[in-house]
Amino acid sequence: MINGFKHVIAIDFEFSAPNGERPLVVCLVAKDLITGDKWRIFQHELYQMSEPPYPTNSDSLVIAYYASAEMNCYLSLGWEMPDYLLDLFTEFRCMTNGKKLTTGGASLLGALSYFGLSSIEALEKEGMRELAMRGSNYSMDEELALLDYCESDVLALERLLQPMLPLIDFPRALLRGLYMKSTAIMEYNGVPIDTIALHELRSKWDAIQYELIEKIDSEFLVYEGKTFKTQRFSDYLIQNDMSWPTLPSGALDLCDSTFKDMSKTYPQLTQLRELRVALSRMRLSTLAVGSDGRNRCLISAFRAKTSRNQPSTSQFIFGPSTWLRSLIKPKPGYGLAYIDWSQQEFGIAAALSGDQSMKKAYESGDPYLAFAKQAGAVTLDATKESHPKQREQFKACVLAVQYGMGANSLATRINQPVIKARELLQLHRKTYYKFWQWSDASLDYAMLNGKLWTVFGWPIHLDENPNPRSLANFPMQSNGAEMLRLACILMSEKKIKICAPVHDAILIESPIEQLDKDISIAKQCMKEASKIILEGFELATDEEVIRYPDRYFDKRGKQMWDTVWKTIGDLSSDISSFQKEGAR
Repeated sequence: MINGFKHVIAIDFEFSAPNGERPLVVCLVAKDLITGDKWRIFQHELYQMSEPPYPTNSDSLVIAYYASAEMNCYLSLGWEMPDYLLDLFTEFRCMTNGKKLTTGGASLLGALSYFGLSSIEALEKEGMRELAMRGSNYSMDEELALLDYCESDVLALERLLQPMLPLIDFPRALLRGLYMKSTAIMEYNGVPIDTIALHELRSKWDAIQYELIEKIDSEFLVYEGKTFKTQRFSDYLIQNDMSWPTLPSGALDLCDSTFKDMSKTYPQLTQLRELRVALSRMRLSTLAVGSDGRNRCLISAFRAKTSRNQPSTSQFIFGPSTWLRSLIKPKPGYGLAYIDWSQQEFGIAAALSGDQSMKKAYESGDPYLAFAKQAGAVTLDATKESHPKQREQFKACVLAVQYGMGANSLATRINQPVIKARELLQLHRKTYYKFWQWSDASLDYAMLNGKLWTVFGWPIHLDENPNPRSLANFPMQSNGAEMLRLACILMSEKKIKICAPVHDAILIESPIEQLDKDISIAKQCMKEASKIILEGFELATDEEVIRYPDRYFDKRGKQMWDTVWKTIGDLSSDISSFQKEGAR
């Protein structure tokens, strides 16, 4: 495949990028691996160039390691991105996903070590990175040192390409390169943030926490100061006849994922969960917001085993508590749209398994109620309003299957006896028997052959202790990731401004007068992506539209957001009253 190009250009940039900011490019080194031509260019020259000094048209293949960083530098310089991009990071992740890596992990150093190739020492590399982060005002010696360091990474790419090349899955590797270009665009765009509200939150956060405990914990009485007391929470559960998952030791399972799941069963616990996260994990100072009011951080494409993005939960606006997402607010004259696939994993399972009953359930628009009807648990004229309890139980069963829950976990989730949960799971197996044949066969194949992969070839390599539950869910999660990447690529080609990818959703931004048109194009791209991944089966999409001066709201966090701002209002009133008293 690589022989079809006249030029194969290995590139590396050094740049400075403080949290939330676009990169300030420091230097570039590039080498044409076919002709031997080499370019070493420093900051002042780079910013005077309107295009790369090397060819990047359809006759050229550009190679980088973690290419979204390099493409961010292209955008900062105002350069058009190359037609063809090969990212050796994504291909190394693809080759080793699921395998245990030692030295350097999936970094360039790690990849070189994996193939037994020499590299610059890690300590020396760290020192040069710190020098690059200064961003400007370099001496001649420092410029030469940075260029030499940058060139060492280019030469490392050249060495690394040799053993990797026979293992690279072309042309799918170039498709992954297209996504790294889209990733760079999303990271460069960022998400618009209400910086006035953020400043208010940051300045009052210490005082707010104690007030939130007083307001929210009055119903639960589980806090002592800022400490969550397990025994008090256990007493609360007993008093309110609530079942709760436990650890093998018998202690309550209080991890956030369990709290999140159980809040769906007991909605009254939602604010308590938000309070726990706010007090224990949320650091407003680490939310990466640039001087232009945009939230930017590494999207960390392909980092998860399923190949999903894995951005920092503390830096990314969609990472912390859901209530904090209400800081997302379009700028004057602009609007946002949060577009997601409806019940994406259910639709993927139906299409990949070829289960016609599942497909019909998905196409009904309400697969949970459709499942209850197909299983004979409710009448055919049942609605969401007439049978809410049954629908919720069948929904919980569908989600339990998707996440590999057993009868005991499902019973806790729906607050029913284990026998009821077992009955629901048996109904699922009976109603969607073809799905289960496919799922069981996929799991058997993985166990026998040590590998599974997506429709576009992203693999999972099994280690010596594979997790059957994760494996069973891998086709849905990983093909969902493929779908998201393809949709982002299609939108980028249509010049839709994407702010961020969010699991099975995409946030876009447009001038208000153009917003409806861009939403229509974006939704068409998402539908087209689903049809390509699922061999013609089209997934539906939903959208939430936010026009200035409105802000984004996640309904799961709205109550907490309102509580926080009422608390801020009360604090401001107290301060104002105190100031008035002092003035008398």
